Amino acid sequence: MQKVKLNVLGISYSQTQSGAYALVLSEEEGLRRIPIIIGGFEAQSIAIHLEGLTPPRPLTHDLFLSFASSFNIELLEVNIYRLEDGVFYSQLVCFNGEKEIVIDSRTSDAIALALRFKCPIFTFPEIVDRAGVYIDEDGSEGEEAASITSDTSETVDYHDSEYETMSIESLNSLLQEAVDMEDYEKASYIRDEIQKRSRME
Repeated sequence: MQKVKLNVLGISYSQTQSGAYALVLSEEEGLRRIPIIIGGFEAQSIAIHLEGLTPPRPLTHDLFLSFASSFNIELLEVNIYRLEDGVFYSQLVCFNGEKEIVIDSRTSDAIALALRFKCPIFTFPEIVDRAGVYIDEDGSEGEEAASITSDTSETVDYHDSEYETMSIESLNSLLQEAVDMEDYEKASYIRDEIQKRSRME
């Protein structure tokens, strides 16, 4: 069956679920976006990697990469193969040097691992048709927009940013300090404020 390749666009606050994050995927050869509601830990893990930050100790997904690499296990691709009752289901396609092994995974974990292994992410046309959102040039959803669906029922109590009056230089310094202290919740707040400033420029 034909598959659709996806790219990770980024993470933003969910507009439909208070206190949650939306992981946004996009068609590599198309205009549709697929927002997936994910938990705070997974959002932080993905965001830290996207920002190129190196935590002082490995996060769970970094540990998985190190473990797999130590035993010569490759992650070949991630497949988002089913969407049921608003929940995405994913599989990790691995290779141990002799055969391919398929492992079930939450989509948020699968994406976090795909970024670290630098492997492709795929889904199927019917899933994009059901969950895809057309984004107009002004950033609003088009007429064929689908409702945002979820990868997990977990939500995190995120509060409003406390860093609006700080300079970008101070925010970047504070962000690195938060990562060094392994305070990833604080780092996510700071990162969101930096991203908001960059969108306003």
